[in-house]
Amino acid sequence: MNLGIPKESHPGERRVAASPAAASRFVELGFDVTVEAGAGDGASYPDKAFEAIGAKIGSKEDAFSADVVLKVRAPRDEEDARELDLIREGATLVSYVFPAQNEALVASLQARKITTLAMDCVPRITRAQKVDSLSSMANIAGYRAVIEAANEFGSFFTGQFTAAGKVPPAKVLVIGAGVAGLSAIGAARGLGAIVRAFDTRESVRDQIKSLGGEFLTVEIEESGEGGGGYAKTMSKEFIDAEMALFREQAKEVDIVITTALIPGKPAPKLWLKDMVEAMKPGSVVVDMAAEQGGNCDLTEPGARIVHDGVIVLGYTDMPSRMSTVASDLYGTNLGHLLDELGGAGSFSVDLENDIIRGAIVTHGGEVLWPPPAAPEPSPAAKPAPKSAPEAAPRAAAAVAPKTAGATAAASDGGGFSAKALIGLGLTALWLWLRFGSGADEAMGGGTKSEFLQHVTVFILACFVGWQVIWSVTAALHTPLMSVTNAISGIIVVGGLVLANTEVKDTPAIIGAVAILFATINIVGGFMVTRRMLRMFNK
Repeated sequence: MNLGIPKESHPGERRVAASPAAASRFVELGFDVTVEAGAGDGASYPDKAFEAIGAKIGSKEDAFSADVVLKVRAPRDEEDARELDLIREGATLVSYVFPAQNEALVASLQARKITTLAMDCVPRITRAQKVDSLSSMANIAGYRAVIEAANEFGSFFTGQFTAAGKVPPAKVLVIGAGVAGLSAIGAARGLGAIVRAFDTRESVRDQIKSLGGEFLTVEIEESGEGGGGYAKTMSKEFIDAEMALFREQAKEVDIVITTALIPGKPAPKLWLKDMVEAMKPGSVVVDMAAEQGGNCDLTEPGARIVHDGVIVLGYTDMPSRMSTVASDLYGTNLGHLLDELGGAGSFSVDLENDIIRGAIVTHGGEVLWPPPAAPEPSPAAKPAPKSAPEAAPRAAAAVAPKTAGATAAASDGGGFSAKALIGLGLTALWLWLRFGSGADEAMGGGTKSEFLQHVTVFILACFVGWQVIWSVTAALHTPLMSVTNAISGIIVVGGLVLANTEVKDTPAIIGAVAILFATINIVGGFMVTRRMLRMFNK
């Protein structure tokens, strides 16, 4: 089965549908891969790199006439690039299509009975993450937006104290915390900026905070959760409060990165002209929604403009500006989709496959987009609640380890645990020393009461130490071990005092053992502490 990778003809597009590494996966799936000559030049992938993995280099016609055609941008049907006419009837096309905005293209694909799989329509479900190229490209675009802003901004992102004076850190506002927004937050924080982020969805608060950003919100309680991981259109009251918040932020921030999109609709206007004019001269606005009209009033798609001293970037090719990695990730997504289609050996369009059904636009002369809505789970399908008699033992088991009598059996669910066995052994030792007839011989010359006092302290210390260590959460074991170095040092001193007797005496033997184990603990504690501190070194 033939698979073609043509060169992208969209103005300024430097990506290719697969890197050589990704194309090698296509070969493994059984496809005869043909790459148009020069297709990977813009992404720094020469023809010889494709030939090295078993692909053939051919003409544009060779690539477009294949059984399966892989592209980044949708095929053009314009005077300077009649790509659609080169795809043979009944072939399979995989590319970005955006069917809601390209009805004429969808009609042409339907008329030619081309099976079209739109990478922009891959459902946002867990199983489809490996095919989700929108997320792959958004991750790149968010990172690149920060790089473009840093290139235009006339100062450092991170604050600095120098002999010449203090330089404050840049303040960055990210509007929209989807994949692109989160990527931008991480990149800006990595450069040392103070980052604030706004999103209508409360669910992204923790994600923003985990990346080091400050989550901005308004006082009106309204959920912005939409379908498929996108935000929905908000009420007028919410938008008014949102605009007021942005106007306040415009006076403070140096860089604004907007990422807000609503599927099937023009990008919402969020950063208005008066907000741009409220920003300090030299500030930068990066509008990542420029291709859909832009979130900023002043955005000109594909252009860089300066308004009232503020730079507004409306670039529509952010992933293409990192074409090498973008081509590789996009090709990897395509490889997973071809795997879902069965590879060359058993290639088929299975409409029962939720990934394929969500992405398919045309097939067999029919338009199958949009896909049917996923059925809601039936209330009857929900698991029945546990009955009271069945739930009772579980509740009892959950409470049991907290009771005084269940400690011994908590670790293995029954029988004696290691803690119980050690406790019984120490108790038996104490009873033997207290009442046993042979205990006098084990005292090494000391009085029975003195030796029994030392053993009592030792046994109590074992129980207390066990409880202290096992009651501390595992996340704190490393710093706890570091702190116990001081205690181990005291043990070494005590062991040295005991060892200053005849070698055959029991106290001398116990002192030597104490010195040995305490020394191991001290050395290990310092090693762990050093390793822990090294994690924080940059």
